[in-house]
Amino acid sequence: MLLKVLGTAAGGGVPQWNCACPECSGARAHPRRRRLHASLAVRATEGRWYVVNATPDIAEQIEGCVELHPGPEQRRTPVAGVVLTDAELDHTLGVARLREAGRLELLGTDPVRHAVLDRQHLGTLLAPYTELTWRELPAGGRAEPLGTQSAVHVSAIPVSGKRPRYATEDGAAPDDDDHWVTALRLTDRSTGRTAVYAPALGVWSDAFEEAVAEADCVILDGTFWDDDEPRRSGFSARTATAMGHLPIDGPQGTARRVASLSARCLYTHLNNTNPLVDPAAPQHKTLARLGIEVAADGMEILL
Repeated sequence: MLLKVLGTAAGGGVPQWNCACPECSGARAHPRRRRLHASLAVRATEGRWYVVNATPDIAEQIEGCVELHPGPEQRRTPVAGVVLTDAELDHTLGVARLREAGRLELLGTDPVRHAVLDRQHLGTLLAPYTELTWRELPAGGRAEPLGTQSAVHVSAIPVSGKRPRYATEDGAAPDDDDHWVTALRLTDRSTGRTAVYAPALGVWSDAFEEAVAEADCVILDGTFWDDDEPRRSGFSARTATAMGHLPIDGPQGTARRVASLSARCLYTHLNNTNPLVDPAAPQHKTLARLGIEVAADGMEILL
């Protein structure tokens, strides 16, 4: 199984267009510190790939990954479809950018399908341009193959009931359907190797614990370093956990859980306020001592 890390930033990317915080200013001064929105490419079969989450950066991400370049025919693309972990705008806006495709397959849970097709109206919007086909990814259910004759299968693990703001009815509280946000379990049935991808992790459930305990590689939510980071940074009155992201450090932090795993573990989906955006930040050494990495844009993972 071959994975290509297309991006590692949370919403807005690094730098964020309207932000002059130290991390964003540092990324402007040093382009190598720039991070595109979090996304992953998974090789289904030779020459056929699925992208996990279609971000606003998807065109740039495709250009930056030679395996996703079109050819040898003029309009032939190796991008077969998109797997969605949730319906957030940062993970779905790129679907419209792919409108030049002759046909595009989307995989996701039923709440995500409802949000993308009925609330964003992407099916109607893109109908004059391309054919969107939907394949349901049952959360907690059977594994689905990534395309015909693919040895790589994907299953979804519910990790949060957090709806996107646009999908919350006016004046109504969000429902408690925990299928709104899922982690993906990717299994190569030809080798038995598995990877877990969880760019947004609101709950460390028993099902998630079981999946990561059996995995060979875990790429998970590193949005915030600690729980108070959003409030301390001044852009939100909520904590990280209230925003649907378990922090890395602290009593509710995931680092202590991750350190006990036998899998290769990497953090992704870094917010522009996260000190890990700075490669010189001491938090990198803290994670390194625990045997944990921070994913980088363009990284290749072969399992």
